[in-house]
Amino acid sequence: MKVAIVGATGLVGNVMLKVLEERNFQIDELLLVASERSVGKKIHFKGNDIEVISIPTAIEKRPDIALFSAGGSTSLEWAPKFAEVGTTVIDNSSAWRMDLSKKLVVPEINANQLSKQDKIIANPNCSTIQMVMALAPLHRQYKIKRVVVSTYQSVSGTGVKAVEQLENEIAGKKGDMAYHYPIHKNAIPHCDVFEENGYTKEEMKLVRETQKILDDKTIAVTATAVRIPTAGGHSEAVNVEFENDFDLGDVRKLLSETDGVTLQDNLDVNVYPMPMYANGKDDVFVGRIRRDSSQPNTLNLWIVSDNLRKGAATNTVQIAEYLVKESLV
Repeated sequence: MKVAIVGATGLVGNVMLKVLEERNFQIDELLLVASERSVGKKIHFKGNDIEVISIPTAIEKRPDIALFSAGGSTSLEWAPKFAEVGTTVIDNSSAWRMDLSKKLVVPEINANQLSKQDKIIANPNCSTIQMVMALAPLHRQYKIKRVVVSTYQSVSGTGVKAVEQLENEIAGKKGDMAYHYPIHKNAIPHCDVFEENGYTKEEMKLVRETQKILDDKTIAVTATAVRIPTAGGHSEAVNVEFENDFDLGDVRKLLSETDGVTLQDNLDVNVYPMPMYANGKDDVFVGRIRRDSSQPNTLNLWIVSDNLRKGAATNTVQIAEYLVKESLV
């Protein structure tokens, strides 16, 4: 099994390596791939120092699987070239998510759609992954009509530059700005660029990707995405209206029995999800479960997950694990 990590020197690339090692993914040869300026650098993995190579060099080596986390433009240019030599690409950027010919996969929900013919597979947006992990079992049981979601997103979702901006501001140092405004002691209602409709791309990803993953365009979704000064982990307040009524006990049982979801919902002892508890973990944490008293068949949830793990690296590796297990590569 020959595996390439494209974007190995980035935040998500580093976490991919950590997840591959933790889950003991079978690798006979690991190719670490990055931009030309990083070629020749060495990265430690499982007791070995591995030299970073260029994308063309990696393509010549014809890996079985390439895990991409190098940005949309890189994916658009190079993913097809890997696919041409027989590599199965799992891409963490937004490049292929809404392409009708590409699968958008959260393994616990829709990995069974994959086949050997899928040579470029899209990994969903981090905010979408954690939300649909909780919504999928509820949709199957009660049928979702409408979702209203507000996100509270970590600076790590923007990248290294944003993490450094927050650290500099906490330390009172000047430095490069990833955002238009200070993020320390602030909340910025602006994740990604604005579209013509007044929503950001991040907000519209939640709309479009949810419908595609759950395979139901009738689900109405509206979103507000906010950047907050946490170093890791995204949180979401989610209001869900169903076609059918529900029992809160049944909702909790359903979520507690869902693979990849951990229920944290005991108000008697102040147990509810928070980014500090999700940090470094792969599960999606759900709590503050309560009925919306303002209208029928409507539920409120608080959903938290480590955006670099289940929101990116872990989900990508889980797709690769499924492909290997089902002999699809």
